[in-house]
Amino acid sequence: MGNRFLVVHIITGLSSGGAEITLYKLLSRVNRERFSTVVVSLIDRGTLGDRIEALGIPVYTIGMKPGMLTPIAVWRLLHTVRQLKPDLVQGWMYHGNLAAQLSSFFLAQKVPVLWSIHNSIYSLTFEKRTTAVIIRLGASISKFPNNIVFVSRTSKSQHETLGYCSENSCVIPNGFDTSLFIPSVEARLAVRSELGLSKEIFLIGIIGRYHPMKDHANFLQAAALLLKDRPNIHFLLVGQQVDRENQVLNQLIQELGLFEQIHLLGERNDIPRLTAALDIACSASYSEAFPNVIGEAMSCGVPCVVTEVGDSSWIVGNTGRVVAARNPEALANAWKELFDLGSQTREILGKAARERIIEYFAMESFVGKYEALYESVLAEKNN
Repeated sequence: MGNRFLVVHIITGLSSGGAEITLYKLLSRVNRERFSTVVVSLIDRGTLGDRIEALGIPVYTIGMKPGMLTPIAVWRLLHTVRQLKPDLVQGWMYHGNLAAQLSSFFLAQKVPVLWSIHNSIYSLTFEKRTTAVIIRLGASISKFPNNIVFVSRTSKSQHETLGYCSENSCVIPNGFDTSLFIPSVEARLAVRSELGLSKEIFLIGIIGRYHPMKDHANFLQAAALLLKDRPNIHFLLVGQQVDRENQVLNQLIQELGLFEQIHLLGERNDIPRLTAALDIACSASYSEAFPNVIGEAMSCGVPCVVTEVGDSSWIVGNTGRVVAARNPEALANAWKELFDLGSQTREILGKAARERIIEYFAMESFVGKYEALYESVLAEKNN
């Protein structure tokens, strides 16, 4: 083995989104004797900066304003990366990938570059105009990185259709910590008590930041439909801006007459506990690549209902239900189907879901694949 290599990770920001959490999970498990790591955030420290530094990993911030690339920010980025003298640079998400590639051109020695893409693209019209430009620019220079890592098979196929190079790409699905996300009767009881609910109340949840693609409206419309037939069900919504301050969300809740049955908890740091408290977990999105929240719920033994986007159906397999996106009737019917199965059959489904995560999406496998990729590109560099 011999040398210890420095890997510099360049990411757009450090909020608690899927890609950012995936980076954190990788940093917390990677072999420190073999790979030293540093994180460069183009924007700020976000919610994960302190957690990453608590791992003993330095975090640098460039201070870019979202959507604004200034000469001083570019200089800061290039200066920071040159000072670090990496053996390998890995970009995360579109802006981070371009920043990683740009930085590599200004290093004294040729350094391998990896990109990692965590998005599915069903249409560029779903993206901000500036992001769509960045995506197309990425396609035009996608032959330059040593490897492009896609989080899902669907995402890989979609990006290759847009012109991304297929010869230097691979898929590494996210891994899940099955020692952290575990079934818990205690969590089930405690969360219901916290919400002022009886222990028998059936709870359907969606965990994810407020964003158009997450389609909270689809979830709420399905909730209104379900409550016509099953009036005693409650719904838990967790995530950044998913709170009573969100006027758009609350107006829809009022219009649908859901105020009594909806619980908006906003951003929380006890996601494993909240997830384990659910009877059904849901992803209602119209665009996803590889939703972490579904794998986490399955790891907790919670059956899932997901929309057929990204690799969601592959993650769930036959342990839950898959429905069309943007179809509240289909979503409500799938919930009703799982509800009507009864607790014993749902428990069997939940056990199968956890076993599927352990078999196909274990954290050890996820980290091992990244380490093997690092070894491969570094070996090529030294040959």
